[in-house]
Amino acid sequence: MKKRDVLNSPRLLGLKKQRQRVVLLKIFLSLTVIALVFGGLVYISRIFSLNINTVTITGNKFLEAEAIKKIAEKKIAEKYLWFFPKTNILLYPKSDIENELRKELKRLKDINLSLKDTKTLEIAVTERVASYVWCGNTPPEGESEEKPKCNFLDSSGYMFDESPYFSGEVYFKFYGADLSQVNFDKLISFKKTSEVMGLKPAAFFIGENKNIKMLLSPENSLSTKPEIVFKADADFETVAENLQVALSTEPMKSNFKNKYASLEYIDLRFGNKVYFKFR
Repeated sequence: MKKRDVLNSPRLLGLKKQRQRVVLLKIFLSLTVIALVFGGLVYISRIFSLNINTVTITGNKFLEAEAIKKIAEKKIAEKYLWFFPKTNILLYPKSDIENELRKELKRLKDINLSLKDTKTLEIAVTERVASYVWCGNTPPEGESEEKPKCNFLDSSGYMFDESPYFSGEVYFKFYGADLSQVNFDKLISFKKTSEVMGLKPAAFFIGENKNIKMLLSPENSLSTKPEIVFKADADFETVAENLQVALSTEPMKSNFKNKYASLEYIDLRFGNKVYFKFR
């Protein structure tokens, strides 16, 4: 009984209440400090002189500046945690803007974001240059019946914007399977090597059967495009060497020079055994 009376004594009960008040006061003060700090940070983040209100674009040639600007402005119009504006010069989402621009505008090759001053975000871009076109699975001989949809390729084989249809040889063309199935750089190297030999490549057709056809420019508008056939998984340097030997050996040497318009194909799929056919 005495122990219970001691625990319930007015003095101890008073101390308990005092401790509770101290704890509650500390919680209140902590929450107040947090609220003040949070409010202060929100206020500072919204100071006009520290927020971007202008986006400028440089380096664009084909893309409209407004298209680039619109994507950037949409990103910085958002907020962090519903309170902190992404227009703040310390908080603006640089990586998110770059990623969104690359996603939406495939023509962009290099993107550099920098603050020109505390209110201006400058986006300097470099655009991809069209070196080739890829025209899907439509065989080259079927172009006269149905115009294929084509896309531009840069020098590395990266596909970006849709291209208009070019009926002639304005751009070197690719047809057939996905370009990821071949070594693009080595294929282009083979094309350049064949040009050194005096050939005039016009297109590559990459077949699903792992065969590649390199179509040559026809002698005239009435003749067909001769084909050079080789395997997609072959050593292209060896293929080029075999082609060079074939073109410098009779009777191919004379036939190629005098009967080029009637050449149907040169088949390089069987090692150093080269097959060819003239009409």
